[in-house]
Amino acid sequence: MGRVALVTGGTRGIGEAISVALKGAGYTVIANYGGNDEAAQEFTGRTGIPAFKFDVSDYDVVQDGIAKIEEEFGPIEVLVNNAGITRDGTMYKMNFEKWDKVIQTNLASCFNSCHAVVGGMRERGFGRIVNIGSVNGQAGQYGQVNYAAAKSGIHGFTKALALEGASKGITVNAVAPGYVATDMVRAVPEAVLEKIIKTIPVGRLGEPEDIARSVLFLVADEATFITGSTLSVNGGQHMY
Repeated sequence: MGRVALVTGGTRGIGEAISVALKGAGYTVIANYGGNDEAAQEFTGRTGIPAFKFDVSDYDVVQDGIAKIEEEFGPIEVLVNNAGITRDGTMYKMNFEKWDKVIQTNLASCFNSCHAVVGGMRERGFGRIVNIGSVNGQAGQYGQVNYAAAKSGIHGFTKALALEGASKGITVNAVAPGYVATDMVRAVPEAVLEKIIKTIPVGRLGEPEDIARSVLFLVADEATFITGSTLSVNGGQHMY
């Protein structure tokens, strides 16, 4: 049995690609999801990867959910914090609920899940944590003060936790995707999407597998000298 890996938001889009890639590399993968039972069941039936439903924005729920996973599969040695949502709107029109929901789901969730596994990683002297940020957390984006703040926070969170884990065999890194061909991006009006693609030097959207390959690189046992880094996977759209 390979190392146990948990991918939050791991049943759809980028998360699904990460889950499938990890399984293909020999990891024992568990995917978390938040709401779509039908999609999660279809994912498990197609991939054979078990899916556990819990709200990553709720600290106590996360502790319970991860405890159940570890009881069944063993200690989590690889954690990919991928879960995220958008609630777009300009500051003028945004209410606190939209702000708070994105901050809790996208940023506080990283604390919730890391807090549940980092103690065990320290005791065992090994851990791999990858947090999924965003080009919009690096460059900003109109109408996304909540999302940009959360994703930018992930990059700082990654660096600080990397410092804490470095002497204990734990690496903590981030991947910052650009625009990737997921359902969320495909829902953008075609004219807007064309304008976005024109800003990407390689001339195309990313694929979920582009992000998955980056995660595989960072979680490998051999990746001991890479920590506190953000790997930008955006086709050259933002060189940071």
